[in-house]
Amino acid sequence: MMKVLTVLAVLAGVFSASPAFAHAHLLQAEPAVGAEVASAAAVRLSFSEGVEGKFSSITVTDAAGRAVSSEPARADPQDGRVLGLLLPGPLAPGVYSVSWSVVSVDTHRSSGHFTFTVRP
Repeated sequence: MMKVLTVLAVLAGVFSASPAFAHAHLLQAEPAVGAEVASAAAVRLSFSEGVEGKFSSITVTDAAGRAVSSEPARADPQDGRVLGLLLPGPLAPGVYSVSWSVVSVDTHRSSGHFTFTVRP
């Protein structure tokens, strides 16, 4: 009897469990998180799963909080896990903040931020 109850409990757990969905996690950034760089022409973010470009964004601001680009972020057509933002011309030396928000292909939203520095 105990074996039957154990088997039934295991089966009930297996069939009632909902699938686990992951969120897109930032795996790599260019410029790298906390990096000091000589220049930056773009921000390129790689995530753990595909992202929906039209529902995702990257904002880069200078030390005064001003956005440095008005362009929208774009998903890489070759790799759906990559989101990029072109920056206008060379950035002045200083600290820049990157804020990102993505909707993954499984419709979960993730966001985060980091800084990088352009050396004089």
